[in-house]
Amino acid sequence: LGPGLGRAGPGASARGADGGCVAGTGEGGPSSSRVFVVRKDQDIYIQTLRKLFNESHGIFLGLQRSEEELAGKSRKAQLVQVSKNYRSVIRACMEDMHQAAISTRDPALHSQCSTQVSILSAMELIWNLCEILFVEAATAGPLLLRLLDWVRLHVCDVDNMVREVLSSENPSKHELFWNVVDVFVLQGRMDEARHLLSKEASANPTSVNMYKILDDLMKKMPVPSLGNTQTLTEMELKWQHWHEECQRYLQDGTFASNSHMESICKILLGDEDAILEKKELMTTWYHFLVTRLLYSHPTVKPMELRFYAQSSMDLFLGGESSPEPLDTILMAAFEFEMHQVIKECSIALSNWWFVAHLTDLLDHCKLLQSHNLYFGSNMREFLLLEYASGLFSHHSLWQLGVDYFDHCPEYGRVYLELHIERIPLNTEQKALKVLRICEQRQMHEQVRSICKIMAMKALRNNRLGSALSWSIRAKDAAFATLISDRFLKDYCERGCFSDLDLIDNLGPSMLLSDRLTFLGKYREFHRLYAEKRFSEAARLLLMLMTAHIAPYSFWMTLLTDALPLLELKEVVFSAEQTYELMRCLEDLTAGKSDKQKFQDDGVETTKVEMLRLALARNLARVIVKEGTLEGS
Repeated sequence: LGPGLGRAGPGASARGADGGCVAGTGEGGPSSSRVFVVRKDQDIYIQTLRKLFNESHGIFLGLQRSEEELAGKSRKAQLVQVSKNYRSVIRACMEDMHQAAISTRDPALHSQCSTQVSILSAMELIWNLCEILFVEAATAGPLLLRLLDWVRLHVCDVDNMVREVLSSENPSKHELFWNVVDVFVLQGRMDEARHLLSKEASANPTSVNMYKILDDLMKKMPVPSLGNTQTLTEMELKWQHWHEECQRYLQDGTFASNSHMESICKILLGDEDAILEKKELMTTWYHFLVTRLLYSHPTVKPMELRFYAQSSMDLFLGGESSPEPLDTILMAAFEFEMHQVIKECSIALSNWWFVAHLTDLLDHCKLLQSHNLYFGSNMREFLLLEYASGLFSHHSLWQLGVDYFDHCPEYGRVYLELHIERIPLNTEQKALKVLRICEQRQMHEQVRSICKIMAMKALRNNRLGSALSWSIRAKDAAFATLISDRFLKDYCERGCFSDLDLIDNLGPSMLLSDRLTFLGKYREFHRLYAEKRFSEAARLLLMLMTAHIAPYSFWMTLLTDALPLLELKEVVFSAEQTYELMRCLEDLTAGKSDKQKFQDDGVETTKVEMLRLALARNLARVIVKEGTLEGS
């Protein structure tokens, strides 16, 4: 299985905080210290595993959406297909990792990829067995066929031997010829074994008779059917007759002159000693288990597996070595201890992906309800929360984690709110992604927090338009007022507005604060003036002061803006409006202290005098104009 399954798994590593630091003592003792970075799930940083996380995310979402549609007989078929889809992603990722290991010249990278191949291979092996026993819930008969497929898929060493033997000039004389035949027999691949034996019969005429008898026995061997063409009783009767026939030939000494064929006949009879002699060809105890069942108990029932599995492991290992983590997990599966399978995988595997997705699938199969008491809450949700939390420590995979939290009904929302706040908002594009996620889920506090953070960043960089946009989105009246003041200050210094498109299109947003309302209206005054709609501009300018929308400190600027309107050939201010402007000017000058007046001498005094003169001249003109109109 490789060192990956032997490491402390996510159950140990998840105790560290995302990107957190833990101080420890170095080799020099307490006086010298080191800092260790503790990550929640190290595997998410392996580039080649990105396919595993991304593609399985789509399968996971599809399963959640189809929950209401799954019903009746089609339910099991669809769940089995979902399981196969997960396994295909594991296998594709494993092949990519294998190619990376072959192509690299970096020893460290090669070692890492080889380790991951071993881990992925073990994950698929375990998942496939769980699919057979739990998801598909294969019954007696079809169960053995599924287990045979399972062994054939995951014990691939024979393929290299077959290629080597068949590519030789004389296959039957090859030193590995009988090894290949034996492996085919051990895996129940009778047609391939018979094909190879036919080459032996052609090359050795003296063994033709023995070959024909053995070929006939292998050809007639009863095997369970996936259909309902025969009952288990019929299958057992046929198998018993076939078994007696094999026994008769062996006792008659038919194969006595050929030890290889005699050994094969013993295997067909389910002789445990004969099968164990081929231990090196099987390599694993679970291969021995399936071979033993094939030739001694082909109609094994699911609940009988635990007894055969335990005795097969004891016989195969013979007390020579203690079970590896993989052995413990597979044994738990054969014993139908789903909780134990998940627990052992959580400890042994190096990431939460496997247990989270397998548990979710088993939960959809309605198999985990009785196991939730171990966790005090929903076991599926507990593992999904851990997996999604690990994704959130990655700079881009966090987006996948959002969907996993969405499908955790009890605590998913709380976890999402906490993790969303920790995402570093490095760019505006990323901030918009996070914001969209929060808005879709009506996470109002997080929306305001993100907008405030981005508004402050923009303000520090003197990007007033962006800062105003974020503050409006946050509906933060105080901050919008602050930025509006910065806009007005900037206008006073430069004589023009920046970010005109934003200010021109404030719309109802300008009602967020009085200062923002003034900014929008003041910009509207400039637009009216530019369009030479002087009467409308004059009315708006006066309204900004008389309605006290404009800040008191900005009145002098507004009165100064009125000067060009007062000097126009056409009279745009009526007598009443002119009086209002005069009153505003007097209120402004009367409201200043003597100290301010002293400081305002010079430019400010000149402005006041110019305004008084312009107002007096405008009043004279408007009185003449209005008097003439009344007289006429």
